[in-house]
Amino acid sequence: MAKSFKIQTVTGTEALAYVPAVARLRVEIFHDFPYLYEQSVDYEEKFLGIIYANAPNCLFVLVYDGKELVGASTARPLAHPLKTDGVEQLFATQGYNPDEVFYFSDSVLRKNYRGQGLGVRFFVEREALARSFGTFKHTCFCAVQRAENHPLRPKSYVPLDNFWRKRGYHKAENLQTQFTWKDIDQAQSSKKTMQFWLKTL
Repeated sequence: MAKSFKIQTVTGTEALAYVPAVARLRVEIFHDFPYLYEQSVDYEEKFLGIIYANAPNCLFVLVYDGKELVGASTARPLAHPLKTDGVEQLFATQGYNPDEVFYFSDSVLRKNYRGQGLGVRFFVEREALARSFGTFKHTCFCAVQRAENHPLRPKSYVPLDNFWRKRGYHKAENLQTQFTWKDIDQAQSSKKTMQFWLKTL
């Protein structure tokens, strides 16, 4: 790993100070396949601000190259005051206590910094925080499902399934939901199937 890398972790309300920079990076990285996400930085900043202002046990893992933010990973308890996406109910109906699940929200990392152990570090830091509370039995995240013949799928694209399995996660086939956003090649927003991956701590 390059010596210029700096890993910084911030928790609770301290994370709010980093929301603008993380929002800009999210818009940049999520523009690519498989997310193909088209949104303004202003929207992302407001969206993240609302979520993490109400998540006192949240975590931001930030990667800097010098003074430039090149990667970020976020996490928070699944049980959240903003119950708008139905995810808590989904877990409850499948026999999981949402209060015992720690949710890994997003990880974004610029392409030229990948393959250097930072993705593993994201998982290590988030799992360490989840364990530190002593109340969480599971960690989870979700990934968008795209068709193998999607017209915007790069020929060089490799799914991260094997990487996730090496970190101890399994695809929970009974845990799927839908999120809505506008793809870069679409005129209107559309629903996307999101597959949850789960690990027992």
